[in-house]
Amino acid sequence: MPTIAEKRATFRTLHESGCFAIPNPWDIGTARYLEHLGFKALATTSAGFAFSRGLPDYGVPRDMVLAHIAELVEATDLPVNADFENGYAHDPEGVAESVRLCVETGVAGLSIEDSTGDRAKPLYDLDHAVARIRAARAAIDRIDPAAMLVGRAECFLVGRPDLDETTARLKAYANAGADCLYPPGIRTPEQIAAVVAAVAPKPVNVLVGAPGLTMAQLADLGVRRVSVGGSLARAAWGGFMRAAKELAEQGQFDSLRDAAPHPELNALFRAHLQGQSAS
Repeated sequence: MPTIAEKRATFRTLHESGCFAIPNPWDIGTARYLEHLGFKALATTSAGFAFSRGLPDYGVPRDMVLAHIAELVEATDLPVNADFENGYAHDPEGVAESVRLCVETGVAGLSIEDSTGDRAKPLYDLDHAVARIRAARAAIDRIDPAAMLVGRAECFLVGRPDLDETTARLKAYANAGADCLYPPGIRTPEQIAAVVAAVAPKPVNVLVGAPGLTMAQLADLGVRRVSVGGSLARAAWGGFMRAAKELAEQGQFDSLRDAAPHPELNALFRAHLQGQSAS
């Protein structure tokens, strides 16, 4: 297994050119399956993990999240980026402490959102949001400057779909030390191209949660990395819910024809176990 330093170096290199997909597992099995498919890096999903614990998104306590992140880092040879919500604190000092704990799990990077969780005031004032990013950057640098910081502007997700505000926030986060910029919720080629141009040469992460633009099209727009957030988890939940409802409401089992073959899954995880034993 590569060292944490090697994973962080690999992760930084991925952001230097081209466009890569960074899918979001929610447990060890899904992480290892995505690695098996040849992806180069992974990112946690706050929603996917929360649902697996029977909790709503943003309803998982920090200690549980940190244990989950550490578990995924240990489970895969790939670099892992942590969806670290808003840093589990409002003040910069609290964010710095949370980020310190997150970096110590061995993540290759982590993202910090500028959403407050308060519907009446969904985004932190820009100066405060920038102070939070600066605190996160300083906390990372005290441990290992190679770990990447992703600054997220949540405008489009909290009912403020203002592209000018989004780009202004992202540029401010870049100046405060964010290595990569992430505006979840933007969807059109025009929006994406505008963000990429505004923060260049810093890399941009685009979230894709439904059919639309392809990886090739996003690459042509200058996007450096593409994540899917909780969408893979929701797709899995979709199959489970359809089959379970069919059984509960109709007493039928037709949906089970789409189930993953037991031998395929068993062989995948047996091979991983054997590989661990051999090493």
